Amino acid sequence: MDIYGEILLDHFKNPRHLGLLKDGNILAEDLNPMCGDKVTVSLKVDDHGIIQNFGFLGNGCAISVASISLFGDKIIGQKLDDILQMSGEEAIKLLEIPISPGRVKCALLGFSCIKKAATLHKSKNN
Repeated sequence: MDIYGEILLDHFKNPRHLGLLKDGNILAEDLNPMCGDKVTVSLKVDDHGIIQNFGFLGNGCAISVASISLFGDKIIGQKLDDILQMSGEEAIKLLEIPISPGRVKCALLGFSCIKKAATLHKSKNN
């Protein structure tokens, strides 16, 4: 198995940030109806719009679970505005793991949900 496969497998079997935050102030859900993958994210965001903590619950394929675990590692400390401006292509690059074209929707489910949470927070606070 190559190093990328090992990283994905590790994040699938031992996801980081698993569980919703008790002190989170944003909650969002998203679903990939094509395969049935579902994810819920909770974020703790400070008054400056910076993500302080991240948690998730979800069920789905190895790619969707592993990628949201990897996204969690990458978004803590980021500004919500930066997340909102990020494209799907940039999000895939953030994972630093090659994703085949047929698995892009699975890999982006967590990012889509994080972006949805950021949008909710922004609309609630404007």
